[in-house]
Amino acid sequence: MVRWRGLILGAGLMLAAGGAQAHFQQIIPSADVPDAGESVTFEMIFTHPMERGPVMEMKKPKRFGALIDGKFTDMSASLKAAKRQDKTIWTSTWKPGEPGASVFYVEPEPYWEPSEGKYIIHHAKVVVDAGATGKGWDAMIGAPVEIEPLVRPTGLWAGNLFQGIVRKDGKPVPFAEIEVEYMNDGAVTPPNDAFITQVIKADGNGVFTYAMPRAGWWGFAALIEADEKMKSPKGEDVPVELGALIWVKATAMPSAPTRR
Repeated sequence: MVRWRGLILGAGLMLAAGGAQAHFQQIIPSADVPDAGESVTFEMIFTHPMERGPVMEMKKPKRFGALIDGKFTDMSASLKAAKRQDKTIWTSTWKPGEPGASVFYVEPEPYWEPSEGKYIIHHAKVVVDAGATGKGWDAMIGAPVEIEPLVRPTGLWAGNLFQGIVRKDGKPVPFAEIEVEYMNDGAVTPPNDAFITQVIKADGNGVFTYAMPRAGWWGFAALIEADEKMKSPKGEDVPVELGALIWVKATAMPSAPTRR
């Protein structure tokens, strides 16, 4: 009897641990540095990137748009629903007009996470630099919580450092905690759960640094509790997790010079 109780308790702890894995709002373009005239497709998925799931059901985003040449463009009308693991995700296609860096962003509807007793709202963004101009990559979209890049998010080699400042209402957040995950294509098997989500802290000025060890997309999520609470489905006041997310692509350095 004791043995069975131990097994049941262990299984319950495993389920609890699995349910606590980090959620990340993805906004991934088909190209971060597209050629002139090349269309870019975005996929917006709420999931656990390193574990390749599960995918969470995602309502139509509250906001989706881009900051292009200092002007905001609402792209909500371009959103199309799709399915991944039988859950709803969202896609959009965009064709750059002029060369330059644009900041694409998505604000999802609040997601109720019953296992954690809170709502989750992740303000996610990604930089796309058409024509590799190297300009405009540090423009801020003015989200309630946001990561300001201190390193250009495009044209990075695997192994490069990425730095950013965590901001809330425009002000740095001292010692903010940042979760980091790799968008796994199935080629990486973490040796244990500690490797699924990397955790780092910003310094007293809200600045964090991370070296991306592998080519691919990396998500940086600074998680901050909102000042205001929301009503749960049962009508109780519950906390709201605000996430400031930025997605950055690292590229493998070729063994020999190549020409585009």
